[in-house]
Amino acid sequence: MRLGYWTPIYGGFLRNIDDEQMPATFAYVRRVSEIADRLGYDITLIPELYLNDRKGPSAPSLEAWELAAAVAAVTEQVEIMVAVRPGFHTPQVLAKRAATLDDISGGRLALNVVSAWWAEEAKQYGGVFGEHDERYVRTEEWMDVVSGLWRETPFNFAGQFYTAEGTILEPKPQRIPPIWAGGESEGGKASIARFADSYVMHGGTVEEIGTKVTEMRRRREELGKEGFGEFGMAAYVIVRDTEAEAQAELERITAAPSADSPSFASYQEFISHSQLEQQVSLRDYSVGTRGLRPNLVGTPEQVAEKLLAYADAGLDLVLIQSSPLHEELERIAEQVFPLVGHRLGTGAGARSSLAGVAAT
Repeated sequence: MRLGYWTPIYGGFLRNIDDEQMPATFAYVRRVSEIADRLGYDITLIPELYLNDRKGPSAPSLEAWELAAAVAAVTEQVEIMVAVRPGFHTPQVLAKRAATLDDISGGRLALNVVSAWWAEEAKQYGGVFGEHDERYVRTEEWMDVVSGLWRETPFNFAGQFYTAEGTILEPKPQRIPPIWAGGESEGGKASIARFADSYVMHGGTVEEIGTKVTEMRRRREELGKEGFGEFGMAAYVIVRDTEAEAQAELERITAAPSADSPSFASYQEFISHSQLEQQVSLRDYSVGTRGLRPNLVGTPEQVAEKLLAYADAGLDLVLIQSSPLHEELERIAEQVFPLVGHRLGTGAGARSSLAGVAAT
């Protein structure tokens, strides 16, 4: 299993806590990036949001693509998965930006293609925001143009939404960036099975994740395609010396959520513009991406056991959210990495590592 982390572009991850000691500045992101690179984290997701959906629309947040280039320049190992929403980018310009970012990073670029859900943000920033299933149709065509430009010169395309006439893109990426996507609606999953390389999920129980992995593998087989390269999941992680300490931290960050808070301004929009398989409560939404649902909360041994259960269910990557991230990445690397056999690549090896530590 690979372990990565979510870059905090918006001053933290918690909607109930105002100050997480994680300012929305490049100085802080650079600090986290250099720590994670040194500790051996595999990948970071840099989300793309022009308004702050964690601390409220009036709070500061950073732009994903400029930030990704800066992170690439100050790291050496960590893979950089940057989110992109087709409604805010022409495919030609995005393909060019991605090829340049691939060069800056030395071939470490991956894309998280997101069909968008926040109508108010699209209104303020001039994004295209259609009906739910139409957004996936547009995304699929958009990806046809982007991937075509990475492979062919000159490139020609005539579709419902986009055209390209003798478009030249040079230089090409050193490697074609892996495409990650996530969605839970019928239309979304059908589209993702056609255009994505890997599937990323909001947090879920082991059973829920295992069911999704099985379903998406089946969808690929029915299309006659090779299986997804990886299955990933976002999760909020709390590791403490005792279970009681971990539960106390969980209660602190989720206490008394209120739908009237500016931090929850996007809650109703998220519910109304998404087709979700699991209901999202205000408590769940207090950290976003259903990150509490995996329940990666407890001692290092408890969290490691849960991670290994996810690996057995077919999960390949966990994208960690935690607060404050600069401290928690250190703690997780020191206390959990050895127990899950990080970078060993096999559940059996990880379980042997855990058993060995438990016996000492």
